[in-house]
Amino acid sequence: MSGFVDETQLCARGGRGGAGSVSFRREAHVPRGGPDGGDGGHGGDVWLVADRNCASLLAFRDHPHRIAADGAHGQGKKRHGSSGADLEVAVPEGTVVCDPDGTVIADLVAHGDRFLAAEGGRGGRGNARFLSNRRRAPGFAEQGEKGQERWLRLELKLLADVALVGFPNVGKSTLISRVSAAKPRIADYPFTTLEPNLGVVRSSDAEFVVADIPGLIEGAHEGRGLGDRFLRHVERARVLVLLLDLAAGDHEPSPREQLRVLLAELGGYRPELLERPRLVIGSRADVAVHREGSPEVPDLDVVVSGVTGDGIDRFVGQMATLVAQVRATVPEPTAYTVHRPAAEGVTVERVGDGSFVVHGRDARRAVALSDLTDEGAREVAWGRLRRLGVYRALERAGALPGAEVTIGDLAFTYEPDEQR
Repeated sequence: MSGFVDETQLCARGGRGGAGSVSFRREAHVPRGGPDGGDGGHGGDVWLVADRNCASLLAFRDHPHRIAADGAHGQGKKRHGSSGADLEVAVPEGTVVCDPDGTVIADLVAHGDRFLAAEGGRGGRGNARFLSNRRRAPGFAEQGEKGQERWLRLELKLLADVALVGFPNVGKSTLISRVSAAKPRIADYPFTTLEPNLGVVRSSDAEFVVADIPGLIEGAHEGRGLGDRFLRHVERARVLVLLLDLAAGDHEPSPREQLRVLLAELGGYRPELLERPRLVIGSRADVAVHREGSPEVPDLDVVVSGVTGDGIDRFVGQMATLVAQVRATVPEPTAYTVHRPAAEGVTVERVGDGSFVVHGRDARRAVALSDLTDEGAREVAWGRLRRLGVYRALERAGALPGAEVTIGDLAFTYEPDEQR
């Protein structure tokens, strides 16, 4: 079973808010104690947090659900329920959060970056909150709100200093095993590597991460050979190393043709990748068919053999130099980024049969928290809808008296605001 997963689904659900309490003071010598019901606690939020110690999205493959704790109910004597604990879910640096339709919501690039995946439900207010000059003994309280639940798609774009890019079976895995402690699967047939391998390279004065990207073929940026999924991991690399196979046979692309195809695929996927600092390396020098200086070989920065070790020290030195130059021009983040989804607002949709549907979490919350069988609770709910501008929105949408309006699970007959 693969230990590396770079694309998965997540179902995040915030905790449910606790219900408010309906309670009245009952003490000696206090014949008519006022309301003293406490509020329910808020449900916990679900946060995605980028963690440098997390390597892949494997934890979500078989267990995609993440649920925060519920809030506690309120009690008498104005005792408020405790809020549910937030749930922090670790994801690798470089995780992109998308809607199910693929729209990018957040990009968690650096360690500590956070995204609010699901907001916890608000706790209901106890009956003590509804005391007023008109309402001396409120006999109702609010229910706790359900936590937000949403499906998200997570995609991982590896954060590596160097990405090894080349055709299948050109010696990328052998090379990364030579310059680092990585132990990728190595065999003498194409597409041995189907998932990226990371290795830490340590030289005399530098330390950096190298990613072995699965082999690319012509048409990769259009999805051929899963190339679009592999190219995703090249996007964030500081330096690109283009590996050209010097042992290519007569029926295989020459090193010059390999370079042309690789540059075309990188440019077709992301044109800015062509501006990235890069090294052009001749690989498999121990069994080379093509030699430097021949028409079939482009200008090379260095020629290496992962088997014999020839040229490895020079190769590592050139990578270290380029990485140091790029790091000097790109400042490291000094603070993490917090992503919160924008508020929904309230919108009205007219459906074909002349009825209307009100969308927006605030509108759903206004009616879901209240026990609408109680007259006082209905007054509170209608007042909330009025402040949210729901009646104005219905009027603008063309709602007439008697039209059916749906808000969440509640359906009612519309009456203009002045008739309430």
